[in-house]
Amino acid sequence: MGFNPLDHKGIPVADQLRNWRELDVEPVDPDLADPYTKCRIIVMNGIEVESILFSHQFHRNCPDMALKHALAQTRYIEQQQQKVVNWLLPGSSSALETTISYEQVAIDLTAWLARQEPDPYLRQAYEFGVLEDFDHLYRYANLYEMIQHRKAERIVDSLTEVMPGRPTRYHHRHPIDNVREPYNAKTTDPRSKLHSLTLVAAEQQTMNFYMNVGPQYMEPIARQLYQEIAMVEEEHVTHYGSLLDPTETWFERLVLHEYNECWLYWSFMEQESDRRVKAIWELHLNQELGQLHEAIELMRKHEGRDPVEMLPAELDPPMTFEPNKAYLRELLDTQIDLTTLGTGFVKDAHERFQAMQDALLGGELPASDAVIAQHEEMFGGSDYRMETDGEHPRPELRQSPLDQVAVAPGAAS
Repeated sequence: MGFNPLDHKGIPVADQLRNWRELDVEPVDPDLADPYTKCRIIVMNGIEVESILFSHQFHRNCPDMALKHALAQTRYIEQQQQKVVNWLLPGSSSALETTISYEQVAIDLTAWLARQEPDPYLRQAYEFGVLEDFDHLYRYANLYEMIQHRKAERIVDSLTEVMPGRPTRYHHRHPIDNVREPYNAKTTDPRSKLHSLTLVAAEQQTMNFYMNVGPQYMEPIARQLYQEIAMVEEEHVTHYGSLLDPTETWFERLVLHEYNECWLYWSFMEQESDRRVKAIWELHLNQELGQLHEAIELMRKHEGRDPVEMLPAELDPPMTFEPNKAYLRELLDTQIDLTTLGTGFVKDAHERFQAMQDALLGGELPASDAVIAQHEEMFGGSDYRMETDGEHPRPELRQSPLDQVAVAPGAAS
């Protein structure tokens, strides 16, 4: 059953302020919480952070004082929402345990969005990215067992498999090859806009998290692995961010941010298993509905346009966290050798890719490979993997077309 935010008024922005006691929420239990509850928390933290950063940029580029006031009032409420959401994460979890949950988010969020995406080019962009996040989970899971002597399955449960994806050493591309073609805001399906905004926010929050927690570790291999994967997250934020249509106005993007937040809070409220967290999703949905209607009025006032024409008639289906094992294994079988050239995707290596590999790696073993080698040395020649269906997982690539320099004929440049 669909949901149309425009049919619900929500709580007026002027009535949304909460006191400190209401913001001081109890975190979820790291051992008993549904892994997907933690995933939903991480996603909504990223969504709120993106909305806040967007509002600050709008504010800094806005000469209208009344509009600045409206943005500041809503932004303060969203800061409160972000604090509530992010403070649901348990402080007793280590940064590495939270990292593994971040990668579970990246895998099952991106896979679900790719499965639902109506635009073939956008779907390919999501499928390309998810195989890299899949490999990041594998690398961090091996680091986790080395440092904390625990297995990642206690965090991801049996919902997300842990095995090699596209090897992280192949993720280091020339920056211009991370820039994709944007969707056309006038013709693209509104769902595609929501999908892109969601992935930009989630990957941006992951990038920011790794940028800050990486140097907190003492172990050299941990510091090196976070540094390497944090640079890949820069590539991912560029990859997904370039999909957004730059011709969308500030007010269009403001409305889309609020609409997207309504979609996600509604989605997560519908499926949340933790009653206390579900109540937070419901409250925040009602707040976002009020913020959406205010954004719509701002667009009508300042642009003389009715944003209803660019919004879907209803939100359906709800974004769902669920296992994507069969889908991911299919991608592993068909797309593991892909890289990018210009705005396109190719299976052959090319000169820019090889030059970037040489410049960064210099013939040395990257941290993403070193962590597996050290794990094998520590645990008698085996890496850590977790599969759930009894089949032997696809082994990590040892030889790949990406090892060869060959410009793909006809590829975009």
